[in-house]
Amino acid sequence: MHIVIAPDSFKESLSAAEVTEIIHSAFLTKFPRATYSLLPLADGGEGTVDAILYSQPGQKIDIEVLDPLEQKIRATFALIDEGQTALIEIAAASGLPLLKTEQRDAKITTSYGTGQLIKAALDSGVSKIILGLGGSATNDSGAGILEALGARLLDKHGNTLPKGGIKLADFDTLELSNIDPRLKEIEFIVACDVQNPLCGANGASHIFGKQKGASFEERVLLDAALHNFATKTEFINPSITFEHASMGAAGGAPYGLSRIVPQLKIVNGIDFILKELGYDEVIKQADLVITGEGRMDNQTLSGKTPLGVAKLAKDNGIPVIGICGILGDEVEKLDDYFAVVFPILRSLKPLEKVLAEAKFNLYNTASAIASLLKISDKLR
Repeated sequence: MHIVIAPDSFKESLSAAEVTEIIHSAFLTKFPRATYSLLPLADGGEGTVDAILYSQPGQKIDIEVLDPLEQKIRATFALIDEGQTALIEIAAASGLPLLKTEQRDAKITTSYGTGQLIKAALDSGVSKIILGLGGSATNDSGAGILEALGARLLDKHGNTLPKGGIKLADFDTLELSNIDPRLKEIEFIVACDVQNPLCGANGASHIFGKQKGASFEERVLLDAALHNFATKTEFINPSITFEHASMGAAGGAPYGLSRIVPQLKIVNGIDFILKELGYDEVIKQADLVITGEGRMDNQTLSGKTPLGVAKLAKDNGIPVIGICGILGDEVEKLDDYFAVVFPILRSLKPLEKVLAEAKFNLYNTASAIASLLKISDKLR
């Protein structure tokens, strides 16, 4: 029997590699003769770089950048393909995990640090950049990224705008004469797991602004600011409009990038990573696939890692087991892709204790699943 273990991370608790290895160790006790493929994954958000480096040789580069509140921090990106491809996560320099809850303020946070990572990647001589868009703390339509790469955002008086999404309400002109010319020469791919447009009820501000610290009233203002920026820059690349799917990912970063990267390619994160790493072919050879993430419910089917894995397995007639930290209330649609989904929590406890016990609970749950499978096999 060949078992593929291909989960995402359990956010704020265990990395995808840790989840993979814990499940593997539990299954080995019951199925020591089985063969295994260990495929820790991510869908473009936090952990994407580490997930790719788990299976491919590469080098991490550490540089000083500005965080979402313009404080100096150290952030990393990675080089693979003998230095020709850069892997960057927006979360590394512009992510929510970099801020305490009380620091989150979508009105003023900036994606400038991510632009600094992109510039450093260009300076290293890459011909391809893959940017993962999950977990951002920003709502500035990538304006900070543009600034770091040489653009100027001006108001109607010709003054440079302060950083932050709310200031885009005063935006008038995007000055691109000093934009980095290398952006027109490289392959640029952004990976994300959302389909939201830039503006409107389903746009970046209204759907994701709350988790980034914006009140309802502030989300209304931010949406109007993004709309102002979009309508005044749409002529630059009319083939990609603010109404296109995924323009609202990472606070609208794809839209801003599409103003300076004419051939910007937007891909579903997990589908792209599965194919990029050759994992799609590995999964097709499995007898059983195990995947999961920190929380699973019907929202898992909106493009998250477990869905990408489960769809591929289902298309090849392979049963899929899901393991998660928490199983949500609405789960009926999971039956379309998963044979069964197991949560690892055994009782209600304070969050700090739940996170601390994640390894123990995950191992025990994986071991119980393996035992059940072994009994089922004997009863056939």
